[in-house]
Amino acid sequence: MRVDRTVLKTLPLFERMTDPDLDAMLEHAISRRVAMGDSVFEQGAPAKSFFLLLHGRLKVTQVTQDGQQIIVRMVHPGDLFGFAMALRRSDYPGTAVAAAESVVLGWPTEMWSCFVEQNPRLAMSAMQTIGQRLEEAHTRIREMSTEEVEKRVAHAVLRLCKQAGRAVDAGIRIDFPISRQDIAEMTGTTLHTVSRILSAWEAKGIVEGGRQKLTVTDGERLLILADGARR
Repeated sequence: MRVDRTVLKTLPLFERMTDPDLDAMLEHAISRRVAMGDSVFEQGAPAKSFFLLLHGRLKVTQVTQDGQQIIVRMVHPGDLFGFAMALRRSDYPGTAVAAAESVVLGWPTEMWSCFVEQNPRLAMSAMQTIGQRLEEAHTRIREMSTEEVEKRVAHAVLRLCKQAGRAVDAGIRIDFPISRQDIAEMTGTTLHTVSRILSAWEAKGIVEGGRQKLTVTDGERLLILADGARR
């Protein structure tokens, strides 16, 4: 599947690039559709490519030494991911799985140095992405070390609303399939605990659930829960 340069032009990362430079980038790109549940790459595999998400959503998971799977990052349209070379790694530190049907562009890893030299915005975006990932990781570590589970779940749902929320009549809907197991893996807790919390929130009119759907119907009360204030 060939991608037109106008698609890249809509993304902030590429909006200032000239048409010849975009064409040169696309000449080496390989586009790929990824069905929901399929992986783009696996944890520990040689990092042969780096990627750009054009459409859909991905979740990046890691399996810890004790065998627990956690979601370390969500990838949204326009995000770069899998650039292990920028992290001085030769393998992928996690597994990227499509949370919805997705379209990605991939380039050979050895082209990374050339790309960042020719496109400083690409290098800046990679640095910002790494910085955001570190900041989010530190926030989640602090939450898991110091906060009760309900607050952690509230923070996770609020982050999803900010990153992938879509306004609907009922409130703010997470705009991709999200399961209770996903939220458990984001917050370092169990499926049973997340199910209990979300069921209680549904009864109080804070969220509406469904099969891999989640809508925040009372964002103000959810913020209060995240802040730990008394209702």
